[in-house]
Amino acid sequence: MDIETLRRAAKLLPDATIAELPNHYSGKVRDNYDLPDGRRIIIATDRLSAFDRILCAVPFKGQVLTQTARFWFEQTADLCPNHVLSYPDPNVVVGQRLDILPVEIVVRDYLAGSTGTSVLTLYKAGQRQMYGHTLPDGLRDNQRLPQPIITPTSKAFHGGHDAPLTPAEILEQNLVTPVQWEQLSAYAFALFARGQQIAARNGLILVDTKYEFGTDAAGRIILADEIHTPDSSRYWRASSYQPRFEASERPESFDKDFVRNWVAARCDPYHDDIPEIPEELILATAAVYIEAFETITGQSFTLPEEPGTVLQRIRGHLAEFMRG
Repeated sequence: MDIETLRRAAKLLPDATIAELPNHYSGKVRDNYDLPDGRRIIIATDRLSAFDRILCAVPFKGQVLTQTARFWFEQTADLCPNHVLSYPDPNVVVGQRLDILPVEIVVRDYLAGSTGTSVLTLYKAGQRQMYGHTLPDGLRDNQRLPQPIITPTSKAFHGGHDAPLTPAEILEQNLVTPVQWEQLSAYAFALFARGQQIAARNGLILVDTKYEFGTDAAGRIILADEIHTPDSSRYWRASSYQPRFEASERPESFDKDFVRNWVAARCDPYHDDIPEIPEELILATAAVYIEAFETITGQSFTLPEEPGTVLQRIRGHLAEFMRG
C-alpha cells in the first residue's frame, strides 16, 4: 500500500482506555479488560514499543497484529486449543481469561537473532550448550539448525526481563509439571511446523517464533496472546535465503525497525527524551506492517471505512460489554 493512501486513511489508536469496561490493565501494546464472567477483552493499540518505552503510534499496527493472529489461530485450531471466543472489532479479540504459565516458549529453526537470549548471540560468544541443547561447531550466521529446537525463557511479568531456561531448570523450579512440559513442547512443535508449511506457500521462511500458553479453569493448556505475527515471529523471504546466506548476508525480512533505528541513531533511547519522529518514517513502518499481513496471510488488508476515530468505532462494537 502506498504512502499517500496511508496518509489519507491513517487514524491512530495510541490508547484504548474505556472507563465503562472493568478491570483495566494496560500492557506495552495492548489494553486488557477482565469481565466478571471469565472473559477477557484484548484491544491491540497502535503503540510501538522499544527500549522499554513507547516511541510512537503506527497507523493500523493494532489491526494488523489482531488480524494476522486471527488468521493463524484459525489455521491451527485443529492442533491446539486457543483462547479466542470472538472478534467484535478489527482491533479486538474476546478470549478466555487464563492463568498464564511462567514459561515463554520460543521455537527456532535457524541460527539467528540479535538479542542477548538469541542462539546466534550466545553461539558467537562461544557457547555451544544452551537451553538444554548442544549445537555443533562450525555453524554460520543464519544457517539452518540440524532440527527445530525450543529455547524457553522465564516469562517476565511487570516489566522484568526474560531469562534463558533449560527443560531441567523448568522442572526443578516447578514452573510447569512434567506432563505440562511434554504437552507444551508437542503443541509448540506442531504449531511451528504448520506455520512453516503455510509460510512456505506464501514465499516465506518462518525462522523463529514465540508462544504464550495458559491454563483454563479445568487445567487444560490453551494458546494465548498472539501467534506468528510480525511482532512475535521472524520471517525471511525464501527467494533471498540461499544467495544471501552464501554471501554471508542476512536474508530479506520485513524490516519494521525504521523508527527504532532512527531513534537509536539520535539519542540514548533508554535515558534521553525521544526527538520528534518524522511522519514519513511512521507511515513507512505502517506500510511494512500491512505488507507483512498481506504476504503472510495471502489476504488483502482492508482499510476501515467507518467514520469517527478508531476508539469511537471500538466503543460502538463493545457496547454490549459496557457497565451501566
